[in-house]
Amino acid sequence: MVRLPVVDEFAGELAALGWVTDLLVAGSLATDDYRPGVSDLDLVALTDGPVDAAREAALVAVHRRLDAGSAAGLHLGCVHVDTATIPDVHRKHPTWTHGQLVQRILSGITRAELVRHGYAVFGRPPGEVFPPVGDDDVRAAARAELTGYWAWAARRPWLWLDPALADLGLTSMARGRHALRLGDLLTKTAAVEAAAAPAWLIGQLRARRRGEPVTSPRLRTALIAWRDARRTVRRARRLIVAAGRS
Repeated sequence: MVRLPVVDEFAGELAALGWVTDLLVAGSLATDDYRPGVSDLDLVALTDGPVDAAREAALVAVHRRLDAGSAAGLHLGCVHVDTATIPDVHRKHPTWTHGQLVQRILSGITRAELVRHGYAVFGRPPGEVFPPVGDDDVRAAARAELTGYWAWAARRPWLWLDPALADLGLTSMARGRHALRLGDLLTKTAAVEAAAAPAWLIGQLRARRRGEPVTSPRLRTALIAWRDARRTVRRARRLIVAAGRS
């Protein structure tokens, strides 16, 4: 278990509010795949009631202080969930990500990370709060992500000219295929090795995962990543159709 000063600082700020009951760790920090300066910090905070406008303002103030205080703070994201709404998988929650507060669901993949690998910075362990996550739940979560956001992105080839999206797409497709096949989670580092990309690009993905300033050919990388996304999304859709017929 890795303890980071920025997470401990964030935990102290949330605990001081008086209505945040738990702070839970998901993502690469939970799966022992955290890379300083590269990985985001994926956290989930549980509250003792709805996050109304006043509570949202307090959370924004906390996050902005962290963002201004260190580079690590800029990588910290958190979904703020009213504990009573956990069973509602479609419910959107105030989510701090990349400098802004948006409304997002707590995804099935994040729920799986919490239950299978997550831990509490303070409060209850994730397994005491969230229901068990089986292999079929992981497969369903992967299908939802592939046929949701990634299907949307695959219809917009120009988006893949963003090198960050191309990298994320290649690793996300590898993780999605792994989850569909085995009902299990794959770390981002392992996903680099499983990416549907030529050896030269995998080597560059690997270097960037280590934090090295390596640049890939923009157009070639975008085309490889976009085509991979289209193939993987089609496969996920076929599985949904097949399940409906069975």
